[in-house]
Amino acid sequence: MLITQAPKGTQDVLPAESARWQAVESNMREACRLAGYREVRTPVFEHTELFLRSVGDTTDVVQKEMYTFLDKGGRSVTLKPEGTAGVARAFLEAHLEAGALPMKMYYISCPVFRYEKPQSGRLREHHQLGIEVFGAKDASCDAEGIRLALDVLAASGIRGLRVSINSIGCPNCRAAYLEQLKDFLRPRLPRLCDTCRDRFERNPLRILDCKVPSCQAELTDAPDMLGALDEDCAAHFESLKASLNALDVDYSVDPRIVRGLDYYTRTVFEIITDAENGPLTVCGGGRYDGLIQQIGGPATCGIGFGMGVERLLLVQDMEGTAPAAPRLYDVFLCTLGAPARLEALRLVEKLRSLGVRADLDHAARSLKAQFKYADKVGAPLVAVLAGDELERGACKLRDMASSTETEIPLNALERVILDKLGGKEHGDQL
Repeated sequence: MLITQAPKGTQDVLPAESARWQAVESNMREACRLAGYREVRTPVFEHTELFLRSVGDTTDVVQKEMYTFLDKGGRSVTLKPEGTAGVARAFLEAHLEAGALPMKMYYISCPVFRYEKPQSGRLREHHQLGIEVFGAKDASCDAEGIRLALDVLAASGIRGLRVSINSIGCPNCRAAYLEQLKDFLRPRLPRLCDTCRDRFERNPLRILDCKVPSCQAELTDAPDMLGALDEDCAAHFESLKASLNALDVDYSVDPRIVRGLDYYTRTVFEIITDAENGPLTVCGGGRYDGLIQQIGGPATCGIGFGMGVERLLLVQDMEGTAPAAPRLYDVFLCTLGAPARLEALRLVEKLRSLGVRADLDHAARSLKAQFKYADKVGAPLVAVLAGDELERGACKLRDMASSTETEIPLNALERVILDKLGGKEHGDQL
């Protein structure tokens, strides 16, 4: 294995691509700012026990996909396979439940690690945007989270989205439903895939989420959880639908949505778009009212979602909505000789202080090579500091689009550049 090759299932975000990430992150920050969410950052690894208790030791994530190892002190630690458990731990450890609730938090480009077969839009190391809200009981918060996710996706140029919702009830009403589901599945077990047969005793609800066509055919008449909801869970689901209607969110009810982690209760949802190979989930989430208790805290309700950044960018590519790369420089200063380079350094620093993206040659290239570089990086303006003009306290300013060149006094260069860039509002700073 070459040390100059990234590990399988990982990828670099190169300078030419990073602006797309920043744009998505900016969309997330703005949507969250308007809704009163504040950023939280948690460690890349946690004690393994946190995920065993929260995610569930019968899930595929825990059984097959976690990166778990012993540290030098012999403690079992795990690279986080999802974002919610770490935020819940931080909420509890910092005693945020004693403060003003609900506590609304978000995270940006959170690295997540799962050992699975790398595929389009899903890597062993990928990054998530997400929200977590603790202390909000009403279904209006569930709907707000769905609306916020849609706003982030829309701001990122993603169209043609479908919202699917379901309720998987609470532990009180789910137990009876699981027995009903197992009774339905038991005679069909020989015709189910190996994974579904393995899930039958450990986590039968996950069988409903199987994507194998032969299993889907067997599940056509399976009982759904909605018919087994108790009074409180049914009322919560009706409130969710009413809240989504109030927010003008189109949705459909899909009783097959169960999500893959054990901590979910009541609301579960997915936001889906169509891809060449079929439906593609770009965001998923739901309610987890028992999570804080599961990790040792007081009863505290919660709701959240996660969306993969890599998958979002993939959908942008599929739909042709990826934003154009921003211009690297507004102006590039070409110089000839040491005095010109020193003057250019001063001018570049002044321009940057005024919000102008400016640079000069740091590679001691010829004037011709500097022009070629300025053209390659797309600078619309090029200032030339050299020769007789510099001795007279002037320079030449070239408009690269029209190939026209004008002599400008050095002490007026900043103002002329701002005017050409449409930055007259900065003129009072000159």
